[in-house]
Amino acid sequence: MQMIRNLVADHKSGKRVGITSVCSAQPLVIEATLRHALRNSAPFVLIEATSNQVNQDGGYTGMVPADFRAFVEAIATRLGFPLDRLVLGGDHLGPNAWTALPAEAALAKAEVMIADYVRAGFAKIHLDCSMSCADDPTPLPERTIAERAARLCRVAEDAYSGDPADAPVYVIGTEVPVPGGAAEDLGTLAVTTPEAALATLDMHHAMFREQGLQAAWERVIATVVQPGVEFDHMKVVDYRPEAATALSAAIVPVDHIVFEAHSTDYQTPAALSALVRDHFAILKVGPGVTFALREALWALDAIERETVVPDRRANLRDVAIMRMQAEPGNWRKYYHESGDALDLQLQYSLSDRIRYYWPDAEIVAAQARLFDNLRATAPPLPLLSQYLPIAYAAVREGTATLDPVDLVVAQIGAMLDAYHGACNPNV
Repeated sequence: MQMIRNLVADHKSGKRVGITSVCSAQPLVIEATLRHALRNSAPFVLIEATSNQVNQDGGYTGMVPADFRAFVEAIATRLGFPLDRLVLGGDHLGPNAWTALPAEAALAKAEVMIADYVRAGFAKIHLDCSMSCADDPTPLPERTIAERAARLCRVAEDAYSGDPADAPVYVIGTEVPVPGGAAEDLGTLAVTTPEAALATLDMHHAMFREQGLQAAWERVIATVVQPGVEFDHMKVVDYRPEAATALSAAIVPVDHIVFEAHSTDYQTPAALSALVRDHFAILKVGPGVTFALREALWALDAIERETVVPDRRANLRDVAIMRMQAEPGNWRKYYHESGDALDLQLQYSLSDRIRYYWPDAEIVAAQARLFDNLRATAPPLPLLSQYLPIAYAAVREGTATLDPVDLVVAQIGAMLDAYHGACNPNV
């Protein structure tokens, strides 16, 4: 994918540029991302699906890779976003969704998934085989991880049949802790050592050579390391540049490869800018955007309580909590409180497990009713200022209307502004 390779080349040449990777399958988040890119004349936008969200079995979204592409492209077409500026990526593609199986069975499933992603036109592929399967040791040896990544790369290369200039680009490595935010309270967070980062690159390069994948290696654009950023339920570990100085310097002499930073959600604008400066040129964000979505929806729910009579209210917030409690599979192993403390985690945890529930039919219906109510009774400006000051400012400036979709998009867009500023400091 030449657009991404060009951006990485610009960064390697000394330009302080980066790219935001929005990892979400939520339609309002996708709309906000594309509208933000249009407003800022971004050369392209990068949207990624994870192996848990989207795979040949449907993932938790119910979508296979071709479905996800059609879903995003339909939103882009409705908004007038050029499809040739839309780049799709696959995150943590490997056996992650099937680790309960023996390794060979899990890898066979991963091979099908990788091929499906590539055939569906996903151009950025994160090869992540760091997780142990049912018959594996824990942790996996570095060589095993690299061998499996090269095996999946071979599948991706064989699946691609388009223009060589648009052949997939690859990301290797993984971060610690696991994707999506820490499951428990964080203690001290260790930054990846330069030696470990370079050893990962060397081992993967060796395994690619053994598989005859030297041409594919030239399209490896990034490796995932831990720069010292993470979040758990209620707090954020902020980036400290001084702790990553040696790690940052280690990637400078490595041709065509930058760092990809995961779990950058909730970092400050200054921290995001420092990450890009320090060669973490790809910034991944997922729960952070859906957290902003939830903030906006809860604010609209509060406005509805003040402007709509009780028997007409959608009560979205109550419906969402009820559905989460009725179907605890997506949060039970992460949240361990009870009563009011559990309600607090269900709604406000930074890991944002509520994001798994937005497609629930009852929640979708409640959201639609909420929006209908607020279209019938437009939010008064004083209430908008009270509950959604960011959207209030956008309405006053004329960049948003009082339509609830516009108000939600403004909230998400403000969060994306920090990423845009970090990746484009001279714009």
